Amino acid sequence: MNGLPTRLGQQLQFLVEIDHLKSVVRATRNLHNGALENTAEHSWYVALMGLMLAEHANEPVDGARVAQMLLIHDLVEIDAGDHPLHGGHPPADQADKEIAAAVRIFGLLPDEQGQTLHALWHEFEAAESADARFAKAIDRFQPLMANMANGGGSWPQYDVHRAQLEHRVGGIGQGSDALWAVAQRIFDAGQAQGWIKA
Repeated sequence: MNGLPTRLGQQLQFLVEIDHLKSVVRATRNLHNGALENTAEHSWYVALMGLMLAEHANEPVDGARVAQMLLIHDLVEIDAGDHPLHGGHPPADQADKEIAAAVRIFGLLPDEQGQTLHALWHEFEAAESADARFAKAIDRFQPLMANMANGGGSWPQYDVHRAQLEHRVGGIGQGSDALWAVAQRIFDAGQAQGWIKA
């Protein structure tokens, strides 16, 4: 943007760019109207979940930091797209696309701000801190809620089996035993309904 101080111009350019997240459609449906959610909606919802449910983390976490992590964790989907958990895409290919996207998108910001958010994104991806493990747990748990509210959601579409689902979202338990216990109940209910195969 011409005529603006460099720092402000970079920040506004970043904010304009991340608006594209509203156009990235996910396989998960909204809980109440069944419409496919976009990644911006997902990020907002999981950020609120992180704030509200922080007391259920396995370790003490900073709920505000978890929310910040969840707000930015999928910004890379602007370039890399969303690939459903059960979609069968090669994870290595997606990881390479997301790394390149993170460099580009966070690189739009002033250096120290971009580096801070990029480091936070890496922390989330690595899941080595208590905050990141809990944020990952929330990110994996939210689609389970959505699928239960939507007649199995994407599970029947992808012919999901319980063992594969437990393996793919098992990280929930690393962040929150309480949410993992709820996830097990969701798996039981989904299996009883025929949405998840044995």
